[in-house]
Amino acid sequence: MKRKLSIAASLAASIVAGLGALLLPTILAANEVEVVEVAIQSLGSDKYRINVTLLHEDAGWDHFADRWDVLDESGEVLGSRVLAHPHDNEQPFTRSLTLKIPPTVKNVTIRANDSVHGIGESTMTKAVPRN
Repeated sequence: MKRKLSIAASLAASIVAGLGALLLPTILAANEVEVVEVAIQSLGSDKYRINVTLLHEDAGWDHFADRWDVLDESGEVLGSRVLAHPHDNEQPFTRSLTLKIPPTVKNVTIRANDSVHGIGESTMTKAVPRN
C-alpha cells in the first residue's frame, strides 16, 4: 500500500512541476503592459497623431505603465510618450503623441514599458497612412 501511495505522490508531484513550468512564463508576463489599440491620424507635412490604448494592472507608483515607444521597421525609436503617473482607476487608457514620421517609413510598431518589467512583449504594428 505504501508503495502505491509513493508512486501516486511522485506522479502528482511530477504533474504539478510540469504544469508550473508550462505556466510560469504566462504568470511572469501577467503584469506586463499590453498594447490593445493603435490609431494613426495624418496631420499633413509628415506629421502624425498616434493614439495608443494600453492595459496594465497599475499598482500605484511602485508598478505602473510608464512609457510607450514608436519604432520604425528597423527598430529605431521615432518617438516616445512618457506616462508621468499611474492610472490605477483608468483601465484601459489612451494617450496621444504627435511626431514626424519620415516618408520612407511604411509601418510603425508600438511597444510599451512598465516600471517593473521594462519593455513588454505586447506590440502592435500599423501602416502609416500617406496622403
